[in-house]
Amino acid sequence: MRAPAVAKMTNADSSARMLKSTVATLGCAFLLVLSALVAVVLAITNDANKLEAMRQRDRIEAAIDSQLKLRRLRLDSLAASGELQAALSASDDPLSALQSAFTRLSTRFLEFDGAYIVTGTGRVLAGVESGAQAGQTGYNGLKHFSQRLPGGSAAATAPATNLAEPTVSFIIHDGQEAIAVLVADLAAGPVVARWPGSLKLVGYRRLTSAVLHDIADRYRVADVRLTGRMPEDPVSRRQVLAPDGAIMAWLAWTPERPGDAMLRQFFWGFVAVGLLFAAIFAYVIQRLRGAASQVALRERQIQRLAGQDELSLLPNRRTFDLRLDQELAQLNRSGASLAVMLLDLDRFKAVNDTYGHTAGDELIRQVADRLLGIMRLGDTVARLGGDEFGIIQTNIHDPAGCAALGERILEALTKPFTIFGVETSIGCSIGIALAPQDGSDRGLLLRLADTALYQSKNEGRNRYSFFEEHMNRSLQLKRMVEEDLRKAITDDQLVLHYQPQVSIDGLSIIGVEALVRWPHPEHGLVPPSEFVGIAEERGLIVPLSDWVLRRACTEALRWEGVKLAVNVSPIQFRHKDFVANVIAILEETGFDPARLELELTEGVVVEDADAAEAAMMDLRSHGVGLALDDFGTGYSSLIYLRRFAFDKIKIDRSFLEYMETTGESAILVHSIAHLGRALGLRVCAEGVETAEQHRFLQAIGCHELQGFLFSKAVSADEIDRLLAQDAPFAARLAAA
Repeated sequence: MRAPAVAKMTNADSSARMLKSTVATLGCAFLLVLSALVAVVLAITNDANKLEAMRQRDRIEAAIDSQLKLRRLRLDSLAASGELQAALSASDDPLSALQSAFTRLSTRFLEFDGAYIVTGTGRVLAGVESGAQAGQTGYNGLKHFSQRLPGGSAAATAPATNLAEPTVSFIIHDGQEAIAVLVADLAAGPVVARWPGSLKLVGYRRLTSAVLHDIADRYRVADVRLTGRMPEDPVSRRQVLAPDGAIMAWLAWTPERPGDAMLRQFFWGFVAVGLLFAAIFAYVIQRLRGAASQVALRERQIQRLAGQDELSLLPNRRTFDLRLDQELAQLNRSGASLAVMLLDLDRFKAVNDTYGHTAGDELIRQVADRLLGIMRLGDTVARLGGDEFGIIQTNIHDPAGCAALGERILEALTKPFTIFGVETSIGCSIGIALAPQDGSDRGLLLRLADTALYQSKNEGRNRYSFFEEHMNRSLQLKRMVEEDLRKAITDDQLVLHYQPQVSIDGLSIIGVEALVRWPHPEHGLVPPSEFVGIAEERGLIVPLSDWVLRRACTEALRWEGVKLAVNVSPIQFRHKDFVANVIAILEETGFDPARLELELTEGVVVEDADAAEAAMMDLRSHGVGLALDDFGTGYSSLIYLRRFAFDKIKIDRSFLEYMETTGESAILVHSIAHLGRALGLRVCAEGVETAEQHRFLQAIGCHELQGFLFSKAVSADEIDRLLAQDAPFAARLAAA
């Protein structure tokens, strides 16, 4: 009887052990799954906390740099302003005038708690504290913050930002309060002339709790504060140094912890796991999916911010490229077309130069607002950089829709903009490329649209142009010409021809005009009309002009008593080393300056009359003659003849071309010749082709003639032959 009982007990114990083993196994499995789940959740929450803390640190760094950069721009604007110098120049009491002007301008340019104009020794010439005048006492109170300020005894090791000199900016703390200090050099002028030495503009802004609270609100970071105790978390603090370079305080903040919030959301789920494993497992999966969606949403928000232009709030170039790739990928499936437009603002540089970069930034924002206002839903407008914008116009059926959008853009951007109370007008040039008609590759479409934009600029700006195949050929030709011309100049492959300038009787050569020719190895003799303009566009006109002048002076040495005329490009004339280069070439070749005559067009003296007059006087002082070329076709103001030291005027060939059939041209030519003689200038008529023209010009008193009636432009050897016998001119006249 006992054996069965023992057997039963053994079976029961075995079952219990099996049950316990099963429960233990299930429990261990449950604990392992739960532990793994907890570990995964903790890792996710910890990573989320770290990631958000790093992002908030980046935002704080960006906020501080942005604040310093904004103050720097305003301080530089005041330093570069001419109003301080103007006020000082007009007053007999310089310090009072400087203080008054500085107080007035500080309210307009600056957002500082205090600002001073200080000499290198620390003497205060003018100061403003909280909008009221301040003097040496206020500045001395400021100097204890940092010995880096003018008048300090030694250089501290306070950290400078990465902002470009001459502005110096730093944040320091003296144990009581923290301030941001910026120092800029004052622009040269009467202020610097009256007080020699280095003059500085010094401005500071207190980092008060209100300022920190504003930064916290603007950049969505909680509890931004200054503290004397180092926070434990290295990603939620930034050092603030004392005047002597020691760490005095920390800028600290409380980072968001999205992972902790996520963990709190999962708490009751973990409780439920203990009661119902299957339910909690499903719940965890559901919540994990929700968490993944939140992370994806946050990542999309981050991507959106990374793809946005900070100034205009439009998409940036990266987003524009991605969107264009997406639209191009859908073209084959949808069968629709799209247009890529590149916009470049006209006269934007003039606004920047006249009113400052702050005004330029405001103009960019207003342009962005106007462009957004005329875009259709589904179209994309982006700022690609500087004053360049890009537009993707989708679902177009014919170019007329693109043209209509181009007209709306031109109309919107030609209306005046009000920038800080001042009305200014600009415009824009637009280049348009179509897909798939012109291409289906992003890089190709952008290149073609840029070519069309270049065409719009060449045609006078403030217009739109569709890409056409001839534009591409023209661009390729220009690139070819640029590459080959650069090599031709370097390898001395160009040649000069000379057109004689003859006396009024047409019997003797008194001068020659040098004209460059390019014997291209593949395309034959290329006239200057096809490559001089490209040389000006591509920055080759200065080396080309120097080559022409040097070769002409060298070859003309053998023509004693004959004037040498050389044309001067406006770009070459405005070059800062133009006069020095001319004198150097004359000395190098040994050519007599009195035989050289530089021919200038009226456009040379229009852009900067003062600089042009100085250069011309310098040339005249070295004995070089000056001729006003193409007279009557440009501005033709008498003030240029009276003000500038010309020796000769040249009547443009266009007057002679129709002179025989139009009475007005004859009257104009007669008037120009009479004006030249009255001013004591030699008068030369270009384009003389008939004997009737010759007799008319001889009758009205011209001094020199030039044209095919006497000779076309010929080689230097042919000039040698013509100078050896002047008879061909007389024979030609007799035959005429």
